[in-house]
Amino acid sequence: MLCTRLTNANILTMDPDHPVAHDLGIWRGRIVGLDDAVTSLPAREVVDLQGATVLPGFIDSHVHLAWTGLKAATPSVAGRGRIEDVLAVVAEAVSRAPEPGTWVDIAGYDQRALGRHLTAAELDRVAAGHQVFLMHESGHACVVNTAVLDRLPAGVPHQDGFLAEGAMSAARALRPPYSQRELADAIERAGRTCLAEGVTACAEAGIGGGLLGHSPVELGAYQLLREQGRLPLRVQLMAAADTLRPVTTPTEDGIPRALGLGMRTGFGDDWLSLGALKIYTDGGMMARTAALTRPYEGTEHLGQLQDDPQRLLDTIVDGHLAGWQLAVHAIGDRAADLALEGIERAQRLRPRPEARHRVEHAGLIRPDQLPRFARLGVSAVVQPNFLHSFGDDYSAIMGEERAPWMYRGKGFLDHGVTLVGSSDRPVTDGSPLTAVQFMVERASASGRPVGPDEAVTVDQALHAYTVAGAYACHWDDSAGSLTAGKRADLVVLGDDPRRVAPSAIAAIQVVATFVDGTRTPESKAL
Repeated sequence: MLCTRLTNANILTMDPDHPVAHDLGIWRGRIVGLDDAVTSLPAREVVDLQGATVLPGFIDSHVHLAWTGLKAATPSVAGRGRIEDVLAVVAEAVSRAPEPGTWVDIAGYDQRALGRHLTAAELDRVAAGHQVFLMHESGHACVVNTAVLDRLPAGVPHQDGFLAEGAMSAARALRPPYSQRELADAIERAGRTCLAEGVTACAEAGIGGGLLGHSPVELGAYQLLREQGRLPLRVQLMAAADTLRPVTTPTEDGIPRALGLGMRTGFGDDWLSLGALKIYTDGGMMARTAALTRPYEGTEHLGQLQDDPQRLLDTIVDGHLAGWQLAVHAIGDRAADLALEGIERAQRLRPRPEARHRVEHAGLIRPDQLPRFARLGVSAVVQPNFLHSFGDDYSAIMGEERAPWMYRGKGFLDHGVTLVGSSDRPVTDGSPLTAVQFMVERASASGRPVGPDEAVTVDQALHAYTVAGAYACHWDDSAGSLTAGKRADLVVLGDDPRRVAPSAIAAIQVVATFVDGTRTPESKAL
């Protein structure tokens, strides 16, 4: 007997051998079969979907769950367009802080809304003896007050309290780590938001270190949720590259640096596992720190790499030699050159064609770089919603020639590069359907076209959030399509993204989300 049979549905399986179905059978969290294979089988529960559309659960291949959950519970200056309004939010947060000298976090900082950066002196006016830290919306920069600056190691660069990339990390290192309980609560909050948007699995893009690590024992927060039955969706964890340590092993192992006990990509189970090694090479466009080969439009500024290029290359090679899948953060084209060079060197030293290395963001990719992606078999893990939210700004700072090269779609596909969809939540909107709409329309929220020649079809966009996401996370044997034997992770939509006008895709209702064949609490009544 089946546990559940979904019937009278428009099931888009993403499986070319059986692309559309009307019935789907579930037993013990797995898909048993489709249509005639299950229609006559008895089931404990039969759900008539009355023509609703069913897709594999969306896979968000690059998120920050802890940051998302913590940000939601942190005072925010998002949307404030005047310095005094920002300072008023800070003053209110400081007034609720405990004894003087404690750390006060503020979210939502973005200098673009203000026309310039805040200064440490301005924060000092309302800090009342506290250490104030305003996190930039990009996650690549911050503004702090003098109480924080006074504690920084000598030589850490800043501009009147504004710190970017490694300098921001130095400031974050001064903050007491979050407890595992705090992190677990934040992760659960964020995970439930993902489920409400049809996301059933995701890859957490860097824990334990790097720019966005929240604790040296951060993995324990995820394990705590798993033990308590509170992990809302499947999570693959990327270890930050600076968590690797030099090791002495037999020569034949060929492992120069490793995570504790030699753990690497693949450790774990269907719910919680280790994924790629996250390596930052540059910053971001929002903070103007993405590393470019030509300056930002109207400036002489080229952005910045995270470290000495040779050290970055060594880290990429060492991660590969230690058996990791690599997820190399590269937004600017100069950073992408470095990422591809490191992966090519690594594969020459020890060929691992099955590694499925990834470039995270691939935010600005020149035409000459596309064939190199393809030749190396590197996936491009893009965030279409960046251009939906920030496309006007990004187009202006890249200029007319380079704007079409941002967060490509068709260009990657035409060269045979695996195109993977993701959100980088909470930097901007995490909705997969909003991203699918952008990939098809290539229009920003204002309606401005952004590289229209990079538009893809609806099917190709859905593929990026299902089949390609599963491939990028090494889940393709159990997820990404609604195929017999795979996990019964699926999303029920109020309409078919292929049949509505492209401009209506983002507004399609997520009716229900199933994980392991069980309807999640975030689902609507069926």
